[in-house]
Amino acid sequence: MFDFAKRLSRLKDASVLCVGDLMLDTYVYGEVERVSPEAPAQVLAVRREEIVIGGAGNVARNVASLGARCIFVGVIGDDAAGNTLEAAFARETALVESRLVIDQTRPTTRKTRFVSEHHSTHLLRADWELTQPVASKVEAAVIDYARSALSRVGAVVLSDYSKGVLSPAVVRAVIAAAREVGKPVIVDPKYGDYGVYKDTTLITPNRKELSEATRMPAGSEFELDAAAAALADMVGSEAVLVTLSEHGMALIERGRAAVHVPAYAVKVLDVSGAGDTVVAAMATFLAAGAGYEEAMRAANAAASVVVGKRGTATASAGELRARILPEASLAPEQKIVVDWRELDRRLDAWRLEGLRIGFTNGCFDLLHPGHVKLLAEARAACDRLVVGLNSDASVRRLKGDGRPVQSETARAEVLAALAAVDLVVPFGEDTPLELIRRVRPKVLVKGADYRPNEVVGREVVKAEGGEIVLVELVPGHSTSEIVARTRLHAKA
Repeated sequence: MFDFAKRLSRLKDASVLCVGDLMLDTYVYGEVERVSPEAPAQVLAVRREEIVIGGAGNVARNVASLGARCIFVGVIGDDAAGNTLEAAFARETALVESRLVIDQTRPTTRKTRFVSEHHSTHLLRADWELTQPVASKVEAAVIDYARSALSRVGAVVLSDYSKGVLSPAVVRAVIAAAREVGKPVIVDPKYGDYGVYKDTTLITPNRKELSEATRMPAGSEFELDAAAAALADMVGSEAVLVTLSEHGMALIERGRAAVHVPAYAVKVLDVSGAGDTVVAAMATFLAAGAGYEEAMRAANAAASVVVGKRGTATASAGELRARILPEASLAPEQKIVVDWRELDRRLDAWRLEGLRIGFTNGCFDLLHPGHVKLLAEARAACDRLVVGLNSDASVRRLKGDGRPVQSETARAEVLAALAAVDLVVPFGEDTPLELIRRVRPKVLVKGADYRPNEVVGREVVKAEGGEIVLVELVPGHSTSEIVARTRLHAKA
């Protein structure tokens, strides 16, 4: 239904504007080893600290982590924490363009979490913040920055943490300006009065926020859908995405049936910032041309990535790709190596890990049980299996006209999809000798129709202290026989 592989490749062309409450997140990690003699309080023996861009800034980080560009507009105080955030944005990535308004009257929002690292338990959180709306001149600067960025983005995120940046005036102005130029607006809400978000495109409350905003129950699936539809009417949005924590997500889109997706089964280490990841993924995918359901499924997968990490984390495009797409669909780009310099790099990494490298080769024109047995037993004899694959021209010289039946690309992709195969390396010579010299395997595997002294590359392997393994054939299975039978049937 959705071509996620193609969509993921287009994220690099997407741009998102994010406006919201920026904060500095500090994580103090350590171990609780005793109780203080001064008071009945645990003592955290600090091992390390981690400082990251948090709040709405984490939305920007997630957009960039997915490979898209982000223009971020936020407010900082004239203080050390604000300076730290400015420096952090400068170091973060070239994909984030920050526009930070300095407010002399308020501190930079800071949150410091003290965490028992061994148990992954939050012991205490300390906050430094003001929650009243920013001054009118700061509002004006935020609005000006946002309006000037709209022509360069495909979607807008309003990330509201109720710290004062997204005042009613800012929210209304940004939504109006975005609607005027046809850009979707995704709101992560916090206001008790959702009327301020009127005319937004998509709003993303959690179950509790949805129930409070609509004053309707949202326990059962039926109640949830009814409350979300009511919220869509209330704010005039095209869709409502309800985040349901460990129960996944629900999308209620005007004119369509509600869609519920379960959460991925993952070990949850920290839910900090998961909501930022959700809105970032939604906005990025919408900016890349995706529909609401496709974007929701991507956001659901992205959330499952970040809750499996400690701290205010992000999900990369690669992590999202691995979570969404089946392993076999990723195999070609991960396992097929044409550039032998890349082959050297992979082999060096494996050798540094002390892994035993095996090698086999063949045409593998029409994969059959004999091939599967050969590859499975080859992999059982080593830690990593490299398969040399005869090129189309090589197969033609060896097997004659009409072969190969399948192209080199098709044969390589089928091999790469097999769990027993770690790398597929096409070669153009009639024998794999040069490739074996390059791989220097500890195990060289061929079918038992060969004698040990007939196996190409045996001297290379023996010189490296390796061994030759011959695998018994599966009777009645031969590509040449299959091709011959097929042609005979075709003539009949």
